[in-house]
Amino acid sequence: MFNHQKYGKQYFMPPTLSYDWVKKETIEKAPTWCSVDLRDGNQALPIPMNLEEKLEMFQLLVDIGFKEIEVAFPAASDTEFKLLRTLIDNNMIPDDVTIMVITQAREHIIRRTFEAIKGAPRAIVHLYNSTSEAQRRQVFRKSQEEIKQIAVNGAILVKELAEQTEGNFYFQYSPESFPGTEVEYALDICNSVLDIWKPTPDHKAIINIPTTVEIAMPHIFASQIEYIHKNLSYRDGVTLSIHPHNDRGSGVSDAEFGVLAGAERVEGTLFGIGERTGNVDLITLAMNMYSQGFDPELDFSQMNAIRKKYEQLTRTEVHERHPYSGDLVFTAFSGSHQDAISKGMKYRQETNTEKWDVPYIPVDPQDIGRNYQTDVIRINSQSGKGGIGYMLETNYGIKLPYKMNEAMGYATKKVSDETSKELSSAEIYQVFRENYIEYHPYFELVDYHFHKGTGQEVTLTVRKDNEQIEMYGEGAGSLDAISNALKAYFDIDYALEVYEQHSLGKDSSAEACAQIGISHHGEIYWGAGIHEDITAASVYALVVAVNRLKDFAASQKEIVK
Repeated sequence: MFNHQKYGKQYFMPPTLSYDWVKKETIEKAPTWCSVDLRDGNQALPIPMNLEEKLEMFQLLVDIGFKEIEVAFPAASDTEFKLLRTLIDNNMIPDDVTIMVITQAREHIIRRTFEAIKGAPRAIVHLYNSTSEAQRRQVFRKSQEEIKQIAVNGAILVKELAEQTEGNFYFQYSPESFPGTEVEYALDICNSVLDIWKPTPDHKAIINIPTTVEIAMPHIFASQIEYIHKNLSYRDGVTLSIHPHNDRGSGVSDAEFGVLAGAERVEGTLFGIGERTGNVDLITLAMNMYSQGFDPELDFSQMNAIRKKYEQLTRTEVHERHPYSGDLVFTAFSGSHQDAISKGMKYRQETNTEKWDVPYIPVDPQDIGRNYQTDVIRINSQSGKGGIGYMLETNYGIKLPYKMNEAMGYATKKVSDETSKELSSAEIYQVFRENYIEYHPYFELVDYHFHKGTGQEVTLTVRKDNEQIEMYGEGAGSLDAISNALKAYFDIDYALEVYEQHSLGKDSSAEACAQIGISHHGEIYWGAGIHEDITAASVYALVVAVNRLKDFAASQKEIVK
C-alpha cells in the first residue's frame, strides 16, 4: 500500500537557531574539496575497481586538482590495502596532495589501517561510528553514553598509533547517520573526540558531518551545521566538513547551504556516484561556483575526457541530462530557445563582450571543452527557424533572410517529422540544397550570355522537358535582363522582393551565396545560388525562385482541373 501515514519526522532541530547563513548570497571562496570516489564511490559499484583502475582514478583526481583524496577503507579488502602500499611505496602521492583512509571505531580495523598507511608523507585517518537514535535503539542497543565511549576509545587508539607509526598523520571524525542524531548529542561526541586529539591551528583536526541518509530539507541541514559551527570546541583548530548524500535529491543544496552555514570542506564524488542515490556531485558544486564568477580551484576544462575516463573506470554511464557534463545539457531542441540562443550568440559577436549571459546556457560550453556546432543547437521536428538558421550560419556560413529562414525552418521540420529523427548539420544543409539550390522541377538553366545594347541584354538557354530553349531579355542590369527573359517566355509576372548576398569565407577566393525572393499574389518564392561569381550565384538563385513559382502555379492548375 502507498501509505504516507507510516512516515514522520526523523530529524532533530538544534536547540538554538540563528539563521545567519540565510543572509549570505553565494559561495565566493572554494571550500577544501575531498574526493571520495576511490572509497565511497568505489564501494557503490556492482564491480569495484581493480588496483590498476584505482591508480588511474587517483591520477585523474590529481589532474583535476583535488588536494585531498580518500583512497581506501584499508581493512575492507586486500585490494584496498594494496592500493595504499602501492601509492606510498612507489612515491606516487604528489607533495601537495593528502590522502585519507577511513576506519570504523573498532580496534582491529584501526590497527590494520595504520599498517596500510605506514610511511605516508601526509595522511588523514578518518574515524567514524554511527550515532543516530534509530541505530542506537535498533542496531547497537546501547545508550548515548555507550555510543560516545566507542568514539572516544577509537580516538584514543588512533592518537596512540599515530605516535607509534612512521608517517605524517591528521585526524578526522564523523558521527555517521548524523541526520537522525540529536544535534546537541552529535556535538557532544565531536567535542569529546576533540578533547582527546587537542587540535591546534597548526595541526588541525577535521569534524565531518555526513547526511548519511537525507531525511530533511536542506535548510534544516544548514541550521544544524550552523549550530555545530558556532559551538565546536577548539574551533580555530578544526576544519568543519560536510559529506552530503542525495536521497531526497538535495545533495547539492545541502552542500551549498552547509558551506554558507560554516562548513569549510566538502566531501563528494565526481558525477555523484555513491550508495543508493549517491553522494553530492562535486562537479556540479564546482561548476555552480564557476558560473557565478568564482574560482572553484578544480579544473573541468576537459569535461568530455573526464567523463569518458570515469565511465571507463567505473563501468557506469553519466546521464545525458547530468548537470554540466551530460551530452544534452547545453542542447536546445525547442524553437523559442534556439532563437534566443542564436540571437544571444550573435549579440556576443556584435558587441565583443567578455561577460557570458547567453540565454538558456549558464556557462560557455567552450570553457569545458564542448562545441557550439555540435552541442548547443540540435534540430528535430520541435525546432524553429532560429536554430536552423544558426546551424547553417555557424557550420556553412549561410545567412538567410528572415522570411526565407522561416520557410527553410518549415522544410527542415517536415523532413524531421517524416523521418522521426534528429537532423545533423549535414542533413540540414542537404535540405537547404534540395529546396533552394538544386530545385528545378520545371526548368533548368543551361547557359547565359550578356551583351550590350541600349541596356543590358541577355541570351538565356534553359532545359525544359528534355528540350533546350533559348530566350532573350533586356533590362536595366544583368539580373533584371534575365528576369525579364523568364517573365516573357513563361508568361508570368512577379516582383523582386528580396535580394541578399554575402561571402561564404574571408578570403578573395571564397564563394558567394545569393538569396532571392520573388512575390506573386502576396506569396514569396525563394531561391539560392552558390558560386565564386556573385552574378552567377544571383542568376542561379533567381532560376530556383522562378521554378518554385512555376511549380506552385502548375500544382494549383492541377488542383483546379
